Amino acid sequence: MRAPEEVIKSLGLERHESVIEMENYLSEVTKKKSTEKTVVVAGGTCGRASGSQKVFQAFEEELKEKGLSEEVVLRSSGCIGYCDQEPLVLILPERILYPKVDPSNISDIIAHTVQKGEAVDDLLYKDPVSGERISSLDDFPFYKKQIRVLSGNNELIDPTNVLDYIATGGYSALVKILMEEITGKEIIHMISESGLRGRGGAGFPTGRKWDSARKSQSEDGKKYVICNADEGDPGAYANRGLLEANPHSVLEGMIIGAYSIDADEGYIYVREEYPLAIDYFDLAIKSANALGLLGDNILGTDFSFNIKVAKGGGAFVCGESTALTASIEGRAGEPRVKHIHSTEKGLFERPTVLNNVETWANVPVIVNKGYEWYSKIGTEGSKGTKMFSVVGKVRNTGLVEVPMGVTIKDIVHEIGGGVKGGKKFKAVQIGGPSGGCIPEEHMDLPIDYDSLTDAGAMMGSGGMIVMDEGTCMVDVAKYFVNFLKNESCGKCTPCREGLVQMHGLLTDIVEGKGGVEDLELLEDLAEVVKDTSLCQLGATAPNPILTTLRYFRDEYEAHIKDKRCPAKVCKALITFDIDADKCVGCQQCAKKCPVEAISGEAKEVHVIDQETCIKCGICQDTCKFEAVEVA
Repeated sequence: MRAPEEVIKSLGLERHESVIEMENYLSEVTKKKSTEKTVVVAGGTCGRASGSQKVFQAFEEELKEKGLSEEVVLRSSGCIGYCDQEPLVLILPERILYPKVDPSNISDIIAHTVQKGEAVDDLLYKDPVSGERISSLDDFPFYKKQIRVLSGNNELIDPTNVLDYIATGGYSALVKILMEEITGKEIIHMISESGLRGRGGAGFPTGRKWDSARKSQSEDGKKYVICNADEGDPGAYANRGLLEANPHSVLEGMIIGAYSIDADEGYIYVREEYPLAIDYFDLAIKSANALGLLGDNILGTDFSFNIKVAKGGGAFVCGESTALTASIEGRAGEPRVKHIHSTEKGLFERPTVLNNVETWANVPVIVNKGYEWYSKIGTEGSKGTKMFSVVGKVRNTGLVEVPMGVTIKDIVHEIGGGVKGGKKFKAVQIGGPSGGCIPEEHMDLPIDYDSLTDAGAMMGSGGMIVMDEGTCMVDVAKYFVNFLKNESCGKCTPCREGLVQMHGLLTDIVEGKGGVEDLELLEDLAEVVKDTSLCQLGATAPNPILTTLRYFRDEYEAHIKDKRCPAKVCKALITFDIDADKCVGCQQCAKKCPVEAISGEAKEVHVIDQETCIKCGICQDTCKFEAVEVA
């Protein structure tokens, strides 16, 4: 990415000293919104990992060679959702979407689609069920059940170009507030009536939090707003996806939030593993400053607000609000007891509003479209949409945005395309490592705060991991408890010691050393840790255990009583054998075995030495004749 100063200069950004000036400027930029042919190359982290930068460069060179650089807009956007099909190329205004584009495809796309508006049939997405070729993004099964309130403009925005954001209506909510002199109290009323709840996990009513901070005062009058972008859940990347695609939507929400509670300083806390998101948000701050949307006396008003980027060191516990503020202050990222809420004494002991990336991005939408419009989306107790990163054993992995109240079935089977490899769905882990595993019998469960809590899971920051019949639920619980054990700050005894003991019990069970009495002990420990831990990391850490015991107790009993892993995953409880009727003696398994546990002459039946075998499964993956079996 070019240096921020270079980008700002190339865009011709100048500071505006009045609200009227800015209103006119927004209007001019919106009117100039390009209707020209546009080539969009999805350039989020997922796209880059799949080669989108090479595709972008190939388009750039080909357009230049054909003399089309001036009449065709080439844009690198953030993630547009369908990560499984990266690199993605979208042609506007036709909205023709090409999946898995290779630089060798560029000439055909330019010749037929860019120049003639015709789709290249062989390059289009082929529906795995119907076999139909699909050209329009809107007709993809992956997008059909989504309502993209926050992510719908991703393909229209270059995240490094503030003018793209403005062209889609960006910063009009802030200008509207300043132009109409809407008070902080009135804005908080809008947020409260919209029903917006925090998207970071707990689902606390946003308006109530803001109102508490507005009414609170410090001795020097100082207040803060913070964006929590410390997304540390395995498999979760909804926050990263939004920051990389539309950073200004988050920034505008924070500015409005600061205005509402009378704060003059803010922070966005981003984990350092998100370099692209950090770069884009830093540029967004500098671009907003250059236009006069940040800084002292914004647009000639009495409102001043500045924001800084704080980089997190990767500690999962720093996603907890008090640990996060401690980290910003330069102290160890450890939580504290919340006898006093952060809205009264938070960052540097001043009133503080801390919300998640997605929560902040919803704010401009609510101001612009009205709380009545927003509150019609979702359920009675959970309004609006929610972004999820859908990963695991599902055909269509990616970033989805759905209205609250859709079912697990809608996401897994309709949007996700069902379980891949023809296997049977078993469970979905919702809410990250502290979430719960929901089984097949609850596929019709509506996804909202209350329903997920009742089922033993949680909304979390938007991670959704799909599991098939080849997944061992005891091993899953062990994996997540081990993750949380390593991420515990160790400040309180229940979490520090309880997670170690629970992980030990789960390890004994998957190794065939567990006893029936371990199940009762495991449940008792889980309840103690849940009820007595200092922060939400410890309080929610037992969820993987409690939900797998609740819905998959028979698997635990099989490990203990029968010394058998039904999913054939736990190494101590399985053996690899070669079926003599299927083995053709090709010797491929013997050649690939890392410990030389397989013997046999060419064209003769091979044998596995069970004493030497480390049960890595390479032999089974290598065999083309399905002769290697797991028992």
